[in-house]
Amino acid sequence: MSRRSGASPVPPPGPLRTLALATLANTVGSGLWVAAAALYLTRVVGLDPARVGLALTVAGLVGLTASVPLGRLADRRDPRTVRAVVQVLQAGVAASYLLVDSFAVLLVVAAADALLVSGNLAVRAALVAAVGGPDGRVHAFATLRAVANVGIAVGAGLAGIALAADTPTAYRLLVVGNAATYLVSAALIRRLPAYPPGRPTGEAPRRAVRRPLRDGPFLAVSAASAVVSLHHVVLTLVVPLWVVNATDAPPVTVSAVLLVNTVLTVLLAVRLSRGARDAVSAARTMRRAGLVLAAAMPLWAATAGLPTPAAVALLLVTTVGYTLGDLWHGTAGAGLAYDLADPAAVGAYQGVDGLLAGLARAVGPAVLTWALLGLGPPGWVVLGAFFAATGLAVPALVRHALARTGGGCSRIGT
Repeated sequence: MSRRSGASPVPPPGPLRTLALATLANTVGSGLWVAAAALYLTRVVGLDPARVGLALTVAGLVGLTASVPLGRLADRRDPRTVRAVVQVLQAGVAASYLLVDSFAVLLVVAAADALLVSGNLAVRAALVAAVGGPDGRVHAFATLRAVANVGIAVGAGLAGIALAADTPTAYRLLVVGNAATYLVSAALIRRLPAYPPGRPTGEAPRRAVRRPLRDGPFLAVSAASAVVSLHHVVLTLVVPLWVVNATDAPPVTVSAVLLVNTVLTVLLAVRLSRGARDAVSAARTMRRAGLVLAAAMPLWAATAGLPTPAAVALLLVTTVGYTLGDLWHGTAGAGLAYDLADPAAVGAYQGVDGLLAGLARAVGPAVLTWALLGLGPPGWVVLGAFFAATGLAVPALVRHALARTGGGCSRIGT
């Protein structure tokens, strides 16, 4: 697929539009489930909230183990077919939440769900690379991210109808709706052309394929990106708690913060993807992301003790800056993960990249709630310095990775 210069999140007719529609269907289901999962499992199934949290945490850690194997499978088979099959399996698992009646059953279902979700992310990354091609995969990634935000917002809005009804039947309909969206997504994915595995153009016939778990330079860059990705936990978990417990801003400000982030992501994700087409430009973009995110942390902390209007205004303005850093990090991370991967093992490399990001997401809530809510403003300042230092280190790490493969790196420092 040729690279598009436009900034619209709506792609032209073709494979990317089909994949975007599949993503939209998939993420509408995600919005339905995310909005209703906790209430369904506690109010309808009757499980204790602490046990629900424990089951989902254990399942999430188990799920990380599927990322690399399914990524490798996508390298060896048509990623379109692999993803369609995974999504059909996800439909079955999503529907099986209707059978949950105990902690043990929840643990089994949630683990199966997490395994498929984690593996699907690696397969999706391989499919995006196949659809976008070397010149268009970062643009495709950004397009799908914008579409995903629309889908989640629509799903969460539809879930609000069931939440307002607050009946067991309404919650069960959300479970069924989530399962159905997986089937719609799978059907759309099957409309894509086949992408059979093959040796990339120009590759030596007998060249040994690098293994991502033994590729130290790649692991270092991916780990740095995973560290910066902790900002997602800050936005979705810590900022809401900070607003309610440490500022005079009304609780509804949390919704306003998330809405600003969602709207800007839809509007700017494609436009801001232009600066991360290869490892050299992506390294510079990651450095920029780290510095911008670093600046946002103490600004959020400064909202404590401000009068209500000033606190609300600073929260929203900081969210605008944060979102720019968020989008630069997302496109830079994708550019680095694709461009530093072995072309013959893109899926496996995306699986490892997703594994490291998943580990960061697993430890992030406990560490960041302690550091930011427990330590207060000093904790925010330390986290900001951590983001800045990591972002500044990425260009050097990328230079080392490119030197290993003979890639150019002369412009990283400019």
